[in-house]
Amino acid sequence: MTSVDLTTPLTLRSAFCFPLQSRTARREVVWGALLLCIPFVGWLLNMGHRIAMTRRMQQGLPAWPAWSGYRTLLYHGTMTFFGMVEYHAPAVAIGLAAWFWAVPGLWYVAANLWLVATAAVPGYMTHYCYTLDPREIFDPLRALRRVAEGGTAYWHAWLIALACSFLGLFAFGIGFLVTSVWFWQVAGFSFATVFSEKFQLHVRDTV
Repeated sequence: MTSVDLTTPLTLRSAFCFPLQSRTARREVVWGALLLCIPFVGWLLNMGHRIAMTRRMQQGLPAWPAWSGYRTLLYHGTMTFFGMVEYHAPAVAIGLAAWFWAVPGLWYVAANLWLVATAAVPGYMTHYCYTLDPREIFDPLRALRRVAEGGTAYWHAWLIALACSFLGLFAFGIGFLVTSVWFWQVAGFSFATVFSEKFQLHVRDTV
């Protein structure tokens, strides 16, 4: 298929092929998998790498190569991770309360808050890629509002991400690391496509 970028219609096929469309893209997936062997730091670097890839596409550039400036990648990965911690903290706190005081009903509240937080995270990711402004991250209400504005296209991106996620279950060892990085890039591409189009966060003409 032709080059897949943020202007490509989001389908299961385009999302599936996005991290695999060129030799450079496949090489960066494998390198990301090897970096996962560094506990936690490797995950943060991969998060930063997805920020860099999306930002490059928003600027009309090819997504790859994006493995450069590792200190910057680590910074962006850490910032977005802190956002995830903030969003999920209420669910964790209520879950701990449910365990400590043995109140079964609180587990239901905690589970629903966790789902809401997970749904909200993509609401800040694409805008952060575009602005690199941490204020885009630490505003859950703004993120939820963007999710609502994403409408059916946003949930379509979730369906594609979930459909692809099952492929990682069939790989083991280094294969699982590779499919994990591939899936994260599929999910990142899916949500970035929706929000970049919805909020006009990319140039229309690519180089």
